[in-house]
Amino acid sequence: MNKPRLMIYVQNLLGIGHLRRAAGISRAAVERGFDVRFVSGGFPIKDLNIGEAEFYQIPPVRSLDGDFKTLVAENDKEIDDLWRNKRRKLLLDLFEKIQPQVLLTELFPFGRRQFRFELIPLLTKAKEAKCCSQVVCSMRDILVTKPRHDRNLEIVETLEDFYQKILVHGDRKVISLAETFPLEKRISHLIEYTGYVLTPGHIGDTGKDGTGEIIVSAGGGAVGFATLPKIFNLRNKVAIRDFPWRFVTGPHMPPEIFNELSAKETNDTFVERSRPDLPAVISRAKLSISQAGYNTIAELMNAGTPAVVVPYEGGVETEQRLRSDLLAKRSLLQVVDENELNVNNLNNAIYQALNTKPVKKLNVSLDGASSTANLLWALL
Repeated sequence: MNKPRLMIYVQNLLGIGHLRRAAGISRAAVERGFDVRFVSGGFPIKDLNIGEAEFYQIPPVRSLDGDFKTLVAENDKEIDDLWRNKRRKLLLDLFEKIQPQVLLTELFPFGRRQFRFELIPLLTKAKEAKCCSQVVCSMRDILVTKPRHDRNLEIVETLEDFYQKILVHGDRKVISLAETFPLEKRISHLIEYTGYVLTPGHIGDTGKDGTGEIIVSAGGGAVGFATLPKIFNLRNKVAIRDFPWRFVTGPHMPPEIFNELSAKETNDTFVERSRPDLPAVISRAKLSISQAGYNTIAELMNAGTPAVVVPYEGGVETEQRLRSDLLAKRSLLQVVDENELNVNNLNNAIYQALNTKPVKKLNVSLDGASSTANLLWALL
């Protein structure tokens, strides 16, 4: 029997969280029995594990900053209509080649509005195609709230026109979509909560790194270039000094910052560019200090490691702070405002993280990848 084909479209612009979450879904879908074709529109990253899926890289694009207003292709050249026309044709040709039974778009139409130039034609083709019976939106737990009613209405109309299901990779016990999307009632019949998509805890030989250490990480590193060096400079000033520090900058940390920190390594301060086994390293740690992206928070909830988070709030981003505050109310982590990151606030947060027990165990679903694969299978 031929395996049903699943086409996953994902566009990361700044960090790598969207790409890693989609990769986790890809692996689970392969294990469930899908023939997965993974289409990425962002710049490639190392160690992306999509399982036995087939990978397609369309011309990559990224955002210059957290405002997401300027999009650049290779050589940092701003994209134009000629570039858009070329990529749209490549994407539509890929759909014709793949002939998927299920098309999954990561985040769109709740985000990635700049890519309507290729996604609306793709959705139109999927709607008209005999092969494709299901179109699904895959999205994280929290949206960047859009104040404009017309934009929210556009999202709803796109969902009603093209989509059969919305898979929210979160847990309603933590936050519901209604809290960050004001027109949720219009689309509630399409929504399924999958639980959080957890990345693998062990990749390769992880050894014992992290045991009894303070782990400072910045996700992909694209937006940690200010926070992580500041924590590095505070490490010798805080009260807790009996543990080694390990800094994992992320693959997109500017090389000059990585090189500067690496030059200051000592016997008890380690600096690494990336760790494919970072979840396992954090699970062995005495304390984690990080930003509050989706993947990091899921890994922290799974590990149960005492945690301090410094949520990224640059540009138009609000989701990291909202996610952090929700979990801080349950005493699952401590929050330090990135604009108030100083030795006193960091000291206090570290003390609270190491000495505060959660109010109660939060029974959060962390099997979102396999749940997503099962829901996709059920749609067929």
